[in-house]
Amino acid sequence: MPPPPPHVAGVEHSEVVVRGLRTHLAVAGPEDGPPVVLTHGWPQHWYAWRKLIPLLAGDYRLICPDLRGFGWTQAPPGGYSTPELVEDLLALLDALGLERVLLIGHDRGGWLGFHLCMRAPERVRRFLALNAVHPWWRASRLLGQAWRSTWTVLLETTLLGRLVVRHVPAFTRLVLRLGVRDRAAMRPADLEEFVASVREPARARASERLYHHFAYGEIVPTALGRYRSTRLRVPTLMLNGTRDFAFAPRSPETLAGYEPYADDLRVELVEGGGHFLAEDRPQLVAAAARDLFER
Repeated sequence: MPPPPPHVAGVEHSEVVVRGLRTHLAVAGPEDGPPVVLTHGWPQHWYAWRKLIPLLAGDYRLICPDLRGFGWTQAPPGGYSTPELVEDLLALLDALGLERVLLIGHDRGGWLGFHLCMRAPERVRRFLALNAVHPWWRASRLLGQAWRSTWTVLLETTLLGRLVVRHVPAFTRLVLRLGVRDRAAMRPADLEEFVASVREPARARASERLYHHFAYGEIVPTALGRYRSTRLRVPTLMLNGTRDFAFAPRSPETLAGYEPYADDLRVELVEGGGHFLAEDRPQLVAAAARDLFER
């Protein structure tokens, strides 16, 4: 049996079956509060939101699912492509009886957030993307950042990825340490929580499959304009750190290219911010979320 989830004051844990998958939820806040779904990135799970939860739970109903293959959600062999993960999220909203939600997504969870908004804009009121890229990025603008992603080869390569995640915990530990600019923002116990969570064989495989599908199923088609026939109609704010080891935009123009395809998308850079903004700058993220959700 897996260990119980770590404790966060006010958080309740439950399970719901989504597309045949036993899915873990961490929930906080008043039952009648506006629902906010928070989708984590790699190598994390719901606990990535532990600092944001107390800042928003007084007014919002926070629903933090563990994505397929992560945390306490089941880890099947397949189903890690972007469309399948978006279907998981839509099925989760249906299972919980949520017609429309507010949305926060980090890293790969941010990428899924964009696709959920494009797939079913009627289900999302507002979207806050953290340390993510939008689906209309231009290769010419991001070439200078390409070297920052070379480490993902160790993750996305079939068989190698799962072996690295399972047997070389120093790799995952390094990603987490590089991702926070303030070392005190992630305690050693918190860091080891995430490292241990992805080492179980099925979850190490899930990490590999997630990155493999993105690397081989998304990057080239996106660069060739796969999503230029799709429009983002959900009001969206992107927050990116200028000191993000994985992707550090020099200016908002680095992320330009979305203008013809989005009704209301704003890009803001967090000076000195790292990759895990919800841990490095939780107060800033909470303020941005409130401003976006309540305007």
